[in-house]
Amino acid sequence: MLRVVVCDDEQLLREALAKIIDAAPDLSVVGVAADGRQAVTAVDQHAPDVVLMDIRMPVLDGIEATRRIAGRTKVLVLTTYDLDAYVYAALQAGAGGFLLKDAPSERLRDGIRIVASGQAVLAPEATARMIAAFRPAMPTAEDQRLLPAIHGLSPREREVCELIAEGLANDDIARRLTISRHTVKVHVSNILGKLGFSDRVHVVLAWSRLRGQL
Repeated sequence: MLRVVVCDDEQLLREALAKIIDAAPDLSVVGVAADGRQAVTAVDQHAPDVVLMDIRMPVLDGIEATRRIAGRTKVLVLTTYDLDAYVYAALQAGAGGFLLKDAPSERLRDGIRIVASGQAVLAPEATARMIAAFRPAMPTAEDQRLLPAIHGLSPREREVCELIAEGLANDDIARRLTISRHTVKVHVSNILGKLGFSDRVHVVLAWSRLRGQL
């Protein structure tokens, strides 16, 4: 049973999300929060596996709340199309991914499961737009570090990077490339090690930003 805290400043949305989550036999809402400060308190009290986090909230926003709890639990951000800047900041703060607020119920539940397992969830509908909005005009020092490492990836690892950047989970990548899920996990682990990243979110950001220079 995965324990979930729902954090959103709109009561009706909190209640709706809680019902959607509790409808799954393997998910349980153990707490709700109306702002980031309450979310931090809920993590202290309930030790959830995942926090479903809104961004724009009173008292303490979702970005700072994510920064405070990211080392103790997983965070899945819920956003709308006009919050790209905030989503980017939340990912940098340690969130495990993001979904749109109008995502289908099953995608939301699957997103919670995926984030809880340590994988990244990135809404395909908004990922490309978010990356484009924050692609730097000039190469950064980080870009200069990454380019040789990316060029050192094997052809298969580069294929996997491309699919990760599309927002695909391991099972989807395995089906697309006709390889086993275990093989995908090995490739992902190798990619993270070669690029010096701790999670797939940073692979998505870097690959989407730099693919034009490869």
